Amino acid sequence: MPERGQATMTLRFAERKDIPVILGFIRALAEYEHMADQITTDEALLAQQIFDRKGAEVLFVEEEGNPVGFALFCHNFSTFLGRRGLWLEDLFVLPEHRGKGYGKALLRSLAQIALEWECGRLEWNCLDWNAPSIAFYRSLGAVPMDEWTTYRLTGETLHRLAGEAGQN
Repeated sequence: MPERGQATMTLRFAERKDIPVILGFIRALAEYEHMADQITTDEALLAQQIFDRKGAEVLFVEEEGNPVGFALFCHNFSTFLGRRGLWLEDLFVLPEHRGKGYGKALLRSLAQIALEWECGRLEWNCLDWNAPSIAFYRSLGAVPMDEWTTYRLTGETLHRLAGEAGQN
């Protein structure tokens, strides 16, 4: 039971009707990360990729029934462990709701899901400049993988490589 004046926190998986809320969180996260110009998704694409193709899951943290944060995650696979893992693509709590334990609740829930689904690990990336998040993750016992560098192919580069592969 919450203490007097303390908000009630709940966690729940997103449903198709939540697509506008998911997109709103994605946009808010992009603003925070100074990447708003990189958003190209829309509600239809999110519905297709998350719900129709089951490409990801979304977990909300709610305060008094209103979503105040989200975690978007999917599976990866560890050949060394011989099992899948959870890849946390995005974790975001609205700025006015930070410091209330919502981010920790999302990560705790993801850790529980990883164990229930027999995943070998839970992983994510964090921008190097995001000192508050880095400190938060380290406080939970997360270990940075300093010896790894993430590489990415997108857009024209991805298309060009795919075209070259088809010519060999």
